[in-house]
Amino acid sequence: MRSNPIGIFDSGVGGLTIYEEIHRLLPNEDIIYLADSKNAPYGEKTKEEIINISVKNTEFLLSQGCKLIVVACNTASTNAVKYLREHYDLPFIRVQPAIKPAALNSKTKIVGILATKSTLKSDLLFETSQRFAKGVEVVEQVGEGLVTLIESGKMHSEEMTNLLKKHIKPMMDKNIDHLVLGCTHYPFLTDQIEEIVGSGVIILDSGEAIARQTKVILEQEDMLNLDHGKINRIFYTNKDPQVMQKILDEFNEGFKAVKTDF
Repeated sequence: MRSNPIGIFDSGVGGLTIYEEIHRLLPNEDIIYLADSKNAPYGEKTKEEIINISVKNTEFLLSQGCKLIVVACNTASTNAVKYLREHYDLPFIRVQPAIKPAALNSKTKIVGILATKSTLKSDLLFETSQRFAKGVEVVEQVGEGLVTLIESGKMHSEEMTNLLKKHIKPMMDKNIDHLVLGCTHYPFLTDQIEEIVGSGVIILDSGEAIARQTKVILEQEDMLNLDHGKINRIFYTNKDPQVMQKILDEFNEGFKAVKTDF
């Protein structure tokens, strides 16, 4: 199993922020990335729909021989990973919003989380907040429309800037000092968000933590790829590959987006 690839899936290109961290920490691993842009955004779907989509993505990655699957989507992680772990015999790594470090380090004791509606309504987020954010006010904000704009190639548009300001202002009015990005798409917007919130707000995402957890599980399961030969990376999308390709080109690794139906 050591030479088998790591599988990553997300509701589009957002999980590439997770891929980048995994690639940095585990440069010897082959990786297959699945961008389910056709069904984005997941955050507006029911839990049953999210589970069914996650099963479909899992089956595709299993057909490619993946040894471990990273569910690089907060909405799928909070709604479907429990089901996936119960029904498939391989490790699943889930994404979890960085509520814990935000709450522990907050000086104002007020932190914000920008996420999809489904993530904000999930039991996992509620349990995480109850466990780690006692005595801290967590200001929740649905990032409605952000994923759609990113998936449409409008990441740096005026429309995006206006929408970010609309979503972030209510949290700033509450005097947050940490902002948790609760969707893997949102780290692509970090620079724009920093311009809005200024230097007084710390922006957190879970990319590095997910990469570290992936390495820990591979070590525990004796599945680390120790071969220093040529790596293989495949990036599948079921929508316009140009959106993904533009991001891959920024990584400067020479990989191509491949359109396939799944």
